[in-house]
Amino acid sequence: MESTTCVIAGGGPAGIMLGLLLSRAGIAVTVLEKHADFLRDFRGDTVHASTIELLDELGLGNAFRKLPQTRLQNFQLPLPDGSTFLLGDFSTLKPPYNYVALIPQWDFLDFLVGVARREPSFAIRMNTEVTGLRLDGERVSGVHYREQDGMEGDIVADLVVACDGRHSILRDQAGLVPHEFNVPFDTWWFRLPRYPAEMGEVAAVVPQFGDRDVMLTLTREDFYQIAYFAEKGADARLRAEGIERFRQRIASMRPDFADRLDTLTSMDDLHLLDVRLNRLKTWHRIGLLCIGDAAHAMSPAGGVGINLAIQDAVAAATRLAVPLREVRLTDADLATVRRRRWMPTVVIQRLQRILHRVLFVPAFEGRRRGPPSLIVLLARYVPGFTALPARLVAFGPRPEHAPDFAQRAQTEPPPEKKTGAAAPV
Repeated sequence: MESTTCVIAGGGPAGIMLGLLLSRAGIAVTVLEKHADFLRDFRGDTVHASTIELLDELGLGNAFRKLPQTRLQNFQLPLPDGSTFLLGDFSTLKPPYNYVALIPQWDFLDFLVGVARREPSFAIRMNTEVTGLRLDGERVSGVHYREQDGMEGDIVADLVVACDGRHSILRDQAGLVPHEFNVPFDTWWFRLPRYPAEMGEVAAVVPQFGDRDVMLTLTREDFYQIAYFAEKGADARLRAEGIERFRQRIASMRPDFADRLDTLTSMDDLHLLDVRLNRLKTWHRIGLLCIGDAAHAMSPAGGVGINLAIQDAVAAATRLAVPLREVRLTDADLATVRRRRWMPTVVIQRLQRILHRVLFVPAFEGRRRGPPSLIVLLARYVPGFTALPARLVAFGPRPEHAPDFAQRAQTEPPPEKKTGAAAPV
């Protein structure tokens, strides 16, 4: 029977980062990922300043900066008169961590896996789906898995980490039930082409408010990634109305996109995200730990889900590496991870719920087409206010740092600065 020290279910940002960190501590890690590659329609493609700082500590920051990406330098909100105001200004943060990087998540994951594979104790198996927990009495002692060809097997491990997302199979099998919070919307993701004349550095993200709907546009290297928000449960109605009516909705909020909406040929070009906001009270049982979305599903409001998941992975590696290496991992060790990450999770989720209530719900009810006036006044007239939301988004309430055993010198020189017309960096 196969065995390892730590088996990680799920090759997302939390799972790969945890595998990389533990392998740098000399711990045998096996990551099981059910897909053949990472080329999927990811929704969260932001790498926050806290993660960029972490990559610098791991000696990977310069290499990461050479990947094709764009930089988000501030975020703004629209006003009913068509103007905008600055809500969060990343330029107020200390360089070089004064931006959020926009990069396709598959590129980011490929990058991390490539680095992790340099560690002799790291292994990743693609096309391998974790199907259940292996139990030894009350203790989780490994996982059952199934490969793409149907072959099944078991892996015995001292620790199983569930990084298998907000629909976590392992969490459910362990009897860990998250508390669900009400979410007023779902999100439909799609892409539109970006023309050569529109290329350039990304300075801001500005949402658009329509008639009972909201849209957010993220600028990629050669396309626009768009999130369309409408009231929860609207999918059947939107699909019944058809693609032409949907195009009209988008054109009313972004008239400049009217010349490319014919690239949306059917409603199948839209990818529904059933938005959830929840968290576990207990993140573990003996031999099992849940982190990332498996422990706390986040709303896309603020785009902080990836950041929070990676911070969970750093906290877990920092606290569990030594007891894992010395084969003395206890239930108390696992509990320290939840204790460390509980406050940031609760703070962010509370802020998201407030954002839902004051921004999204009034928009869906047709009562508001912009932010509350109090936020506008604070942003315009209180010195330093715009630095607060920028820091919260960029770093979170409790940023984690690479443990000593994982830190390395930079493996690449810094990228050359571009001159002339702004371009993706």
